[in-house]
Amino acid sequence: MALRDFFAIDHSATPKTVEAADLMPVQSFDTLYAVNAGQTATRDQAMAVPVIARARGIICSTIGSLPLEWINEATNTYVPAPRVINQSDSRIPGITFKAWIIEDMLFHPYAYALVRKRYADTGRVADMERIAPERIATKTNANGTQITGYWIDGTPIDPADLIVFPSVDEGLLFRAGRTIRAAHQLEKSAYNFAMNPIPQTVLKNRVGLTREKLAQMGQAWAKARRESSTAILNGDIDIETLGYDPKALQLNEARQYLALELCRAMGLPAWFASADPQSNTYSNAVNQRRDLVDFSLRPYLTAFEQRMSFSDITPAGTKVRFDLDDFLRGNPLERAQVYEILNRIGAMSVDEIREEEDLISEATPTA
Repeated sequence: MALRDFFAIDHSATPKTVEAADLMPVQSFDTLYAVNAGQTATRDQAMAVPVIARARGIICSTIGSLPLEWINEATNTYVPAPRVINQSDSRIPGITFKAWIIEDMLFHPYAYALVRKRYADTGRVADMERIAPERIATKTNANGTQITGYWIDGTPIDPADLIVFPSVDEGLLFRAGRTIRAAHQLEKSAYNFAMNPIPQTVLKNRVGLTREKLAQMGQAWAKARRESSTAILNGDIDIETLGYDPKALQLNEARQYLALELCRAMGLPAWFASADPQSNTYSNAVNQRRDLVDFSLRPYLTAFEQRMSFSDITPAGTKVRFDLDDFLRGNPLERAQVYEILNRIGAMSVDEIREEEDLISEATPTA
């Protein structure tokens, strides 16, 4: 066998057989099969609500922009990581893949990625692509407690070629489906009022006008209302208003209430999504980011890290971890004070400090 054949990726290997109980426990029968469809919402409905779109951007894009690193568990030191860790799909940027997976974990009970390539020597994943949860169908055991098989677009797939990222709950679309649909309907109502700002009116004719005259009068009335000009009626015509204006319906108040409820459902402080600016108290940017990590991002960070640390992607004794140092970095004065203390006690050298600050070391020649 030639040397290049040893490193080539073998796609003809016999698929591994996996016992049913080894695939995945079912989190909830209702969420797996969407039995109670009246309590679910769609992604399109959710993303049409501004507060959800804003929260999705904060949670998913922030996590997607964070670099991943390999850590040796025995020595707690960094290990060079392969490309698949930070760019799991070689065709798109790493931030895009991570943001898509985190979004699926936010909206659904599971996120999925299909293995595209494996390393020939270790069999570990070398490349994968995200699969939308809507394309996945599952099969369970008789009790509905264990997942025993998967289909993609109706085609059975070897479970070993499907990377499953379990979320921490049933997903926003199921957990807050009714609230999302209500907010979506309010957005549609706001749009309708914006397009038709005047409540519906009926002109009543008390004399026998012809059909043509009535049509001309209706057109003239509608044109005057659109142009905010004065419309004139004679004594033989009565006007009756139907429906309510947005103020009477408390449309703004209802939208604000649902925005706060959706922030609660997503575990995001309302002022992060600009849903309740008055609830924000003074704090610096670092404290705000720590709050975001601790109260909103941590469950998704941990779930993603632990799945990427499985043996089909990462070798034993190594774990995957998000690097939060740059995201939680303080201002220059605070960092200088910390570095001064660490250098004084011998915990960090000057070169290590310069490296931490992405500065060129004194020993490094410049061009």
